[in-house]
Amino acid sequence: MEKKEIFEQMDELDTRMGQFHTELGALKQRVKQLLEENKRLSLENSQLRKILKRETVPEQAASAARTETAAAKPKRQTEAASYEVSTADHSDGIDPFESSQQAVGEGHDNLARLYHEGFHICNVYYGHLRTEGDCLFCLSFLNK
Repeated sequence: MEKKEIFEQMDELDTRMGQFHTELGALKQRVKQLLEENKRLSLENSQLRKILKRETVPEQAASAARTETAAAKPKRQTEAASYEVSTADHSDGIDPFESSQQAVGEGHDNLARLYHEGFHICNVYYGHLRTEGDCLFCLSFLNK
């Protein structure tokens, strides 16, 4: 009886070791995924910080210039200019279709800028950081 119990215990121990091994493999895979995601998010975060830093410096300078300019103008001139802008009609010869074509070009330029800053603009990975060079989907979208 003793030998049979020893073999049963060894078989049970072997089964538990197999389960532990499977569980350990799953945990290792999850840690690997988390480390990859962390690296990707760190890259994206640093890139977004660079973009924010680049955009806030000119914005601060422009707002300071606007503040100085606004303080120098008399109040009546500012009111007259805002009245002229608000009362202007569309009979000034500007074609509304032309402005919509300009907006389309502006959107394309924004997408091109995003792509060159390192983000996907394709429908497959839109908004994700490009980590492996150029994306054929994005490039085909830009060339349309």
